[in-house]
Amino acid sequence: MRIIPAIDIIEGKCVRLSQGDYETKKIYNEDPLEVAKSFEGAGLSYLHLVDLDGAKASHIVNWKVLEKIATRTELTIDFGGGLKTNEDLRIAFESGANQITGGSIAVKDPDTFTQWIKAYGSDKIILGADAKNEKIAVSGWQEGTEQEVLEFISEYVNKEIKYVISTDIDKDGMLEGPSFDLYKKVLKELPDIKLIASGGISSIDDLIQLKELGLEGTIVGKAIYEGLIRLEDLRDLFD
Repeated sequence: MRIIPAIDIIEGKCVRLSQGDYETKKIYNEDPLEVAKSFEGAGLSYLHLVDLDGAKASHIVNWKVLEKIATRTELTIDFGGGLKTNEDLRIAFESGANQITGGSIAVKDPDTFTQWIKAYGSDKIILGADAKNEKIAVSGWQEGTEQEVLEFISEYVNKEIKYVISTDIDKDGMLEGPSFDLYKKVLKELPDIKLIASGGISSIDDLIQLKELGLEGTIVGKAIYEGLIRLEDLRDLFD
């Protein structure tokens, strides 16, 4: 299972939220590059970079942060947050993203998102399936829908999506453990997808359980910043 540390960006700074609430913002570092280099220095290879300003604005905002990290580290970066147009996608890839994640656009403009899968290939486009009470939420998690998460993922599997990041919003940033039941349910119905867990990770034990479930990857954020999980333990256990 791949371990994918997360950096969330607001106003160019490394922050974390709880349950997607911008009012809970906590700044952990003024320089995201410094954080990315610490991940790389610990032997990790991947990075989940989220443009929270972009998610709110519905267009890419912090592309210069992406560019700086991409040019000054060797990390494999997946980038998301506010990608809505072909121009947003062009900027993200030209700035150094290896993959991009689309969530809101996959709900609100499925034709464009499906075009992206066809144009760039299923190795480059990740489906963001973020849910509250197992129903998809969009627009930086500020807007709920009535679409069931399993049904939503299934629709895109039929459109050849391969990678899926699924965050249980109620778990995100709470350090109370991930949504094991949700991931079991998804993998039981869709065993061939590369499912990436996100939200609620609080310990190495959580990661071991997710690996045993068959997750392709897990995104780890607040647990690292709060010192609950040490980078060297991630490297030693999952490299």
